[in-house]
Amino acid sequence: MSEKLQKVLARSGLGSRREMESVIQAGRVSIDGKVATLGDRVELTQTVRLDGHTVKLKGEKENVCRVLMYHKPEGELCTRSDPEGRPTVFDRLPKLQDARWIAVGRLDINTSGLLLFTTDGELANRLMHPKYEVEREYAVRVFGEVEQSHIQRLRHGVKLEDGFAKFTRIKEAGGEGMNHWYHVSLKEGRNREVRRLWESQELTVSRLIRIRFGDIQLQKHLPQGGWEEMGLGAVNYLRELVGLRKETETKVKPDERRAVQRKKSSKIRKSIRKHQERKKVVRRKTKS
Repeated sequence: MSEKLQKVLARSGLGSRREMESVIQAGRVSIDGKVATLGDRVELTQTVRLDGHTVKLKGEKENVCRVLMYHKPEGELCTRSDPEGRPTVFDRLPKLQDARWIAVGRLDINTSGLLLFTTDGELANRLMHPKYEVEREYAVRVFGEVEQSHIQRLRHGVKLEDGFAKFTRIKEAGGEGMNHWYHVSLKEGRNREVRRLWESQELTVSRLIRIRFGDIQLQKHLPQGGWEEMGLGAVNYLRELVGLRKETETKVKPDERRAVQRKKSSKIRKSIRKHQERKKVVRRKTKS
């Protein structure tokens, strides 16, 4: 049975389906020696090359779907490499053989929080697609006087340069003076959408943290820069959310993985505390 080329490439771990469509349109893929075009179909017995390198095509049942939860810090780019040498979200991820991590959407350089990665390009594509309306939740610190009229407009919707947008939910989350925290939810992942919605009311977002994707919450024990591979239950929750068949296998050894991640988290937190204590000592010495 033949399948769409971009779907097979995505399933084989080369990127999301959208990324593979761009690669095909750029003339970088061939099937049995002939340059492929968008719309071509392929069978697993055919020879497919990307940039001259043979691609190991995977059938639907061959690919074990893996998903990582990553706590992105501010200052990291959602790209595989940066010409200026700045850190990227891929730098800290575990290395893979015969597959690669695909980011489920993006967070801009000044946004931190929950970012998912998967080895299944079809899963990544569907989770990002507006059709499936997967809800994202953010903690937002807003600078400025937020009035009830602002909240009402953001709930009902405002027109941005790329179309109509709104928050599905807005909830106050504390703060004093001109700095207030809110939890906001939306069902799209347009570029800088949360920031642009607040900016449409002449308010500035000074901190932005993604804390939830669907029902997947950012784990409190996971430090910035830390990752954790998700178990079969969470993987299948995400797959069912977008109409994909359940996975039956996992690479995760639950007890071992959690123990390793707790150890890593503990080490990172200890080093942060030591650094903060050293800074306090330096300040006291400077004052005296």
